[in-house]
Amino acid sequence: MELSTERLRLDALKESDAPALFGYRADPEVSRYQGWRPETLGEVECFIRNQSARSAPSPGEWFQRAIRLAEDGSLIGDLGVCLSADGQAEFGITLAPAAQGRGYARETLHGLFGELFGRLDVHRVHASVDPRNAASMALLKTVGMRQEAHFRESLQFRGEWVDDVIFALLAREWRELHGRGAGFAASR
Repeated sequence: MELSTERLRLDALKESDAPALFGYRADPEVSRYQGWRPETLGEVECFIRNQSARSAPSPGEWFQRAIRLAEDGSLIGDLGVCLSADGQAEFGITLAPAAQGRGYARETLHGLFGELFGRLDVHRVHASVDPRNAASMALLKTVGMRQEAHFRESLQFRGEWVDDVIFALLAREWRELHGRGAGFAASR
């Protein structure tokens, strides 16, 4: 799965991305609410090798894509998608600190939703977020997702019980917001 938006390109992670990916994913501020915080560059290199063989999402497996600036191909973040066998998809997005606050996450999700609700014919997308992550909560609302649930202290995460908030969006809601063809990402 490769996608293009106005300013971005989503494609496969490459071995040469390892230092940049490690740089932001190992940052405690960036990974504060993330399930994966790599401890070594080697761990990131292994992760990239495991992902490089995948060209499309498969049900039940996380599929990771690089988020790159279209102008120069530099890695500014990554996006994970997990499809279910019943027409649903979960996603997670991470941006390097220098790329935050510029609308790149919103643009990435618009492209992703266009692909999921368009070519992949997904019925519903959802995301799980720690409610202390105010920036992610605001992002999900901005792209048209609605909060469906707030589970109190439902996850044990890094030694503490934390809340989990679920946001979701249906294909028909996306189409109502963006029209049948509008906002869909260009697939390569």
